[in-house]
Formats: sequence, structure tokens, C-alpha cells
Amino acid sequence: MFELLCRQHPDAHCELDHTDAFQLVVATVLSAQATDVAVNKVTPELFRRWRTAAALARAKPAEVEKVIGSLGFFRQKTKSITGLATRLVEQHGGQVPRTLGELTKLPGVGRKTANVVLGVAFGAPEGVVVDTHVLRLAQRLGWSRHDTPEKVELDLMRALPKEHWDRVSHTLIFHGRRVCSARKPACAACSVSELCPSAFRAEQIGRKPPRVPTSAAPKRRAKK
Repeated sequence: MFELLCRQHPDAHCELDHTDAFQLVVATVLSAQATDVAVNKVTPELFRRWRTAAALARAKPAEVEKVIGSLGFFRQKTKSITGLATRLVEQHGGQVPRTLGELTKLPGVGRKTANVVLGVAFGAPEGVVVDTHVLRLAQRLGWSRHDTPEKVELDLMRALPKEHWDRVSHTLIFHGRRVCSARKPACAACSVSELCPSAFRAEQIGRKPPRVPTSAAPKRRAKK
């Protein structure tokens, strides 16, 4: 199934625009609860004004907030990217470290972000990036029975050799964005529909259950 998906998406790659590891780690932090398209709209100006970790570390938070203000949680993200830039300067000579342990010590950088950087910038991921698309497709394809990123990642790491860990994430993300969407999966256009256990009935698989509206509190009876 993985080979067929790779053939369907031979150009699968990270869709966050960047030119180096520093830009990638910043863009990935900004992408939390935001689309790559939205991030790619703000990063050209961000990196035009602050090209290096040293420059971003010296930036005034209010100025950074103006540039990334269209993104959700922009104040917290400003704190994270200026904080990680400062940490890069103080502890890593302005360079992005190449280990999971060092990366996850940077402000705003968790395991997923660290593995994006390790896989895309350095070609050496220490795990599989599990975003919402990877989580959904792993369940629909029958590659994992779990519904948490941590457990799905372990299942994918066990199922695939390490040299495929970076590519599987990009391939599943491409497939999730272009074919196997959350609400209306295009099973007829899928290269693995004949092998997929969820084919033509995948709408509710791998999706978060709908929120149950909180019932209104009962009105108090007026005292007689």
C-alpha cells in the first residue's frame, strides 16, 4: 500500500516554504493549528525582516506580532519563535541542532516539530511525524488501531524501515489533503482503494467525534 501511495504522489514533500533549517523550524512552530498555506503567507515578510536566529532574537515582540497576526495564537507563537531564536544563539551558535533531545528543548518545539526538521532539513528523522492527516489515514488504511499520535507513531515506526519514516509522513499528508479528506474521501480516485479496509465507507473513520452541545442549565423555580 505504501508503494502504491508513493507512486500516486511521487512529488510528496514538506509544503512549508523555507530555505534552511532555521526557517523550517520557525515555520513549523507557526504551523501549529494553522494551515501551511496560511503560514506561507506570513513567512516571506517574517524572514525578509529577520533572516537569522540572531536577528529574530533581537526583534521586538510587538513587531513580530504584526507580521504573523493573521495566524491563530500569534502572541504565544511570537513568544515561541523569538524564544527559540534566543536559545539557538545562546546555546547553539545560532545554528539549529541535529538531535531530537536538543530540538525539543527549544521553546515551542515538540516531538512532531523536531522530527519535521530532522527529516526534511537533515534527512535523519528519529520518528514519524503524525499530524491530523497521518493519524486519520493510518486508521483508515488499517495501519494502526490507535487514536493518539504517540501510539500511531510507534505503529508506523514498527511497520516501516527507518529510511521511509520521513517519506511516509509526506506521502500520507499529500494523500490526505488531495484524496482521502476528512469529510469526503475520494475513494474512487485512490490508488489503494482495492486494499483499503475502509474504502467507500471511510467518512467517520479517523475523525474526532462531534462535540455534544452542553445542555442549558435548568431554570430555578421562582419562590412562592
